[in-house]
Amino acid sequence: METKAFQKIYTKISQITKATCSLKATNIGYEEMAIVHGRLAQVVKIVGENVTLQIFSGTEGIPTNAEVLFLGRPPVLKVGEELSGRFFNAYGDPIDGGPEIDGEERQIGGPSVNPVRRLQPSEFIPTGIAGIDLNNALVTGQKIPFFADPDQPFNQVMAMVALRADADKIILGGMGLTNDDYLYYKNVFDNAGALDRIISFVNTTENPPVERLLVPDMALTAAEYFAVDKNQKVLVLLTDMTLYADALSIVSNRMDQIPSKDSMPGSLYSDLAKIYEKAVQFPDGGSITIIAVTTLSGGDITHAIPDNTGYITEGQLFLRKDTDIGKVIVDPFRSLSRLKQLVIGKKTRADHPQVMNAAIRLYADAANAKTKLENGFDLTDYDERTLKFAKDYSEKLLAIDVNIEVDAMLTACWNLFDKYFKPAEVGIKQEFVDKYWPKN
Repeated sequence: METKAFQKIYTKISQITKATCSLKATNIGYEEMAIVHGRLAQVVKIVGENVTLQIFSGTEGIPTNAEVLFLGRPPVLKVGEELSGRFFNAYGDPIDGGPEIDGEERQIGGPSVNPVRRLQPSEFIPTGIAGIDLNNALVTGQKIPFFADPDQPFNQVMAMVALRADADKIILGGMGLTNDDYLYYKNVFDNAGALDRIISFVNTTENPPVERLLVPDMALTAAEYFAVDKNQKVLVLLTDMTLYADALSIVSNRMDQIPSKDSMPGSLYSDLAKIYEKAVQFPDGGSITIIAVTTLSGGDITHAIPDNTGYITEGQLFLRKDTDIGKVIVDPFRSLSRLKQLVIGKKTRADHPQVMNAAIRLYADAANAKTKLENGFDLTDYDERTLKFAKDYSEKLLAIDVNIEVDAMLTACWNLFDKYFKPAEVGIKQEFVDKYWPKN
């Protein structure tokens, strides 16, 4: 071992696996960064003097006498206003050809906010997507995932939310994006002229999968800067958390840890919670809201990743293809925002809760009518009307390509009620019927 400018350089590696190497070293910190044989690595385990490093790009070709240089700090991100409109990799280095950021260094992956400093979330975040705003309103400081099959257009939905959401800053953490997805986000943000409020941290399929583990922490460190230091409303979009969890399992398997359910590491719950619990509403007006994508393998919602996610987050938004209209919708039966009652009818129009409930009840009646039809039973006149209503409701409101204000959504619902039903069949309070039922 020799010392170079107060930095220790070690040259004796005791063990090498596919993703990690181990050596004896002193005064090393957990999550500290290091350079092994010219490759970036991070401390993942310390037992006495035995230190295990996870090497992001893999260990192939590293000899046992390779140089190991500890950097004396965990990963950091330089923060400042000039982050806006920029694209970075998992290490926070620019990948858009622009200049380096000259800002204050912040360590990534710090603790989440002390509960004493948290406020009850109370601000409505409109997204322009009726399947969300009408039925599953989002609230600042909320954490909520989209559950979607891998072939669903969730990147398009995320980009739409980014462009429409009422937030001061939008931070995209892209994990395992294909190059096409990356360019898609870049072009959409560019063309919409919205780049000035969007910051992106991207790991593509061409980068080592283990690098994905840094992306959420990078995105949330930037989010904390704008929410805490600048009192801004920040929306963090993370896609795809399933690929993040897969990267966790790669590392734990290569460290010979005993896997838990679905070959995931036993720490999966706390690994996910560490990210999602960064969502917060501060007393001073700043907030961090997290919307993530969790892709399902074969629609399996009981898999360890969506299963653990559901315990941590405040609901979920479920994307599915509606075969009747040939479009992807936000499924009203399987989607839920656990915080929506904090804002609907309070920060939105007073008739919102009643209209929402009536529309979903009629949609459920249509589902029953469909079952009757499939089993060869005769349909009543009411059944026929609910089926027509459901198709219209899907087309005009639930489809993800619908982009209208909340008041317009409510008006569209009233028009559909009027088109297919009598006020008594809809079952909404008389005061709202008198005020909003279309006057023909």
